[in-house]
This record gives sequence, C-alpha cells and structure tokens, in this order.
Amino acid sequence: MLIRIVKLTFAAERTADFINAFNERKHLIGGFEGCNGVELLRDINNPNIFFTYSQWDTPEHLEAYRISELFNSTWAVVKPWFAGKPEAWSVETQ
Repeated sequence: MLIRIVKLTFAAERTADFINAFNERKHLIGGFEGCNGVELLRDINNPNIFFTYSQWDTPEHLEAYRISELFNSTWAVVKPWFAGKPEAWSVETQ
C-alpha cells in the first residue's frame, strides 16, 4: 500500500474556503478507484498549513487520480489560495 502525504500552505483568509472545498470532494477522492481513504490534517502550530493523507493500492492508482478530471478540477479551485509551494511524499509502511 502506498501512502501519499501532501503539505499545503494557504493564505490565512482562504483556510475556511479550503476546508469547505476539501469536505465537498473528500467522498469523491476516497471513492476513487484504488483509494482506501483520505484525511485532512491541520498543523497545530500554524493553522495555515494542512496535510492530506491518502492511502492507495498501488502507485498506478495514485497516478490515475493525479491525471483525472477530479484532481485537475479540485487543483484549479484551490491553487490560487496557496501561500507556499505544495510539497508531496509517497511512502510505504515497513
């Protein structure tokens, strides 16, 4: 199983917008083929920093999501709200 962690930093005035956008799409992302769940985490020291934590059956499933219309339409909504460059890691449990 592949775990994808993405760090997202938003402008302070856009954090509520991001939370709403994520919550509107969470069930769609979690229901994407090969996805075994997605969570939103918030940094306790900097409320403008969020992490998405998703679990995928294979790297191919993650890549299919990353080139999907769902990903592209979601990214188009949230990208203007960024206050920093997103960072991403793909990891696996040992």
